[in-house]
Amino acid sequence: MLEQIETVGRLRAARSGDPGPHVRTGLWGLVPTLGALHQGHAELIRTARAECGVVVVSIFVNPLQFDKPDDLARYPRTIESDLALCGDLGVDIVFTPSQQEIYPKPPECTVDVGRLGDHLCGPFRPGHFRGVATVVLKLLQLVQPHRAYFGEKDAQQLAIVRRLVSDFDVPVAVVGVPTVREADGLAMSSRNRHLAAGDRASAACLYQALLEARRAIAAGERDAAAIRKRAALKVPQTDGLKLEYLEIVDPATLQPVSTVTGAVLIGGAIVVGSTRLIDNLLWTF
Repeated sequence: MLEQIETVGRLRAARSGDPGPHVRTGLWGLVPTLGALHQGHAELIRTARAECGVVVVSIFVNPLQFDKPDDLARYPRTIESDLALCGDLGVDIVFTPSQQEIYPKPPECTVDVGRLGDHLCGPFRPGHFRGVATVVLKLLQLVQPHRAYFGEKDAQQLAIVRRLVSDFDVPVAVVGVPTVREADGLAMSSRNRHLAAGDRASAACLYQALLEARRAIAAGERDAAAIRKRAALKVPQTDGLKLEYLEIVDPATLQPVSTVTGAVLIGGAIVVGSTRLIDNLLWTF
């Protein structure tokens, strides 16, 4: 039986032993989201459901991680369908706090992610990962899960959360769940619903660019600049399509590599019409 909780007080009561209308036992798993749930989120929930006795999904459009007010306003809010999906997947608690509940005062203390935010999406979304790390730390403190589930599509976020948990000694296992893709390879994202009909067909070109980079490495190319140049050719140069970045970085430190000598993360972002999309692939020897 799904329970929607809107307040920190009720969440803490549930976590400390007041289980509400049904008994919850075993490991607690947290799936933090912004809402607008899709099949990528569903896979996170299914993984949590298979591993945990209690599954909590948080839905909170965190203002700290939006660097542009119009992007925050534009982010889709679909709470009714989100709750329905959570109910279908056997979620125990959906935590849907207000902004006032999470930030009763404007936060003075936030989490600095250091050089982990210097590359990939960092330069294009100033302050984004500080906002992500801050709200994730708050949610981990509030829910106190044994496991927390994040999609590998957001590889930079996942790496930052893993380092956050390590640096602050948070007793939680961070679980990465593989990216869920459409038939043409487009990574599932809440932002995909913003794609105009004419833009949807070209959106998968980023995935094709990442595949090209991986093919180049598999064929023996080790120079990162040459790999990036070859992969970028897969993104057409048109007025409605822009390659924002394509980088090859160390998967743990997120620092660029000049020569591929070990595992690397190939990450990229495009802007299709007015919609920004990100994706990545991991290469391991």
